[in-house]
Amino acid sequence: MASRTGKSDRNHPNDPHSRQARIAEMRRADKARDRRNKAIAITTSALVVAGLVGFGAWVMIDQREKEDARKAALKAPVSGEQTWDAKTLGRNHVETPVKYEMTPPVGGDHHPRWANCNGDVYANPVPEVNAVHSLEHGAVWVTYSEKAGKADVDKLAETVRKTPYTLMSPVKEQAGTIMLSAWGKQLTVDEASDPRVAQFFTKYVQGPQTPEPGAACTNGVADK
Repeated sequence: MASRTGKSDRNHPNDPHSRQARIAEMRRADKARDRRNKAIAITTSALVVAGLVGFGAWVMIDQREKEDARKAALKAPVSGEQTWDAKTLGRNHVETPVKYEMTPPVGGDHHPRWANCNGDVYANPVPEVNAVHSLEHGAVWVTYSEKAGKADVDKLAETVRKTPYTLMSPVKEQAGTIMLSAWGKQLTVDEASDPRVAQFFTKYVQGPQTPEPGAACTNGVADK
């Protein structure tokens, strides 16, 4: 329909088909889209932050639980372990033979050089006087007799190799099949799978019984 002026009403500002109307509609659509995108961005950010906070809290709880479990393991006695009074175990450095009251020894006078104990697995017997010095530095000494099966020896060797402040060697004269020794502490087991093995490692590798915590386990005697 034509206006009184004879011109078409399609260019009238109120005409939905006019150019101005289309521009206004596009602007409204752009603003609505911007508001929607902002709302999505805010919601997404809030979810991400909430997720990060939740994950961080979970990590902290998990770490706290592991630390609590470690502390509980340190306090709990290892079933069947033998203990000697550390005050009665000599700590003199000597270069003469030493007669120990237990086999393997768990402390006493010892050689000035320690046996390397940085996860060292020895195929041959280690001199007791050197191994005792390793115990003084906080090492756990794993020993086995001829009664130990190859699978158990291999499993223990694998554990020792990945654990600093440990060493392993055969001791033919020992009474037990597998024995774990720390300064003033000793445990006898029949199999490497015995859960007390892991407990002994957790408690006594650089444990509270250590006379010289942090002392070297390298640059000592290394004859394998």
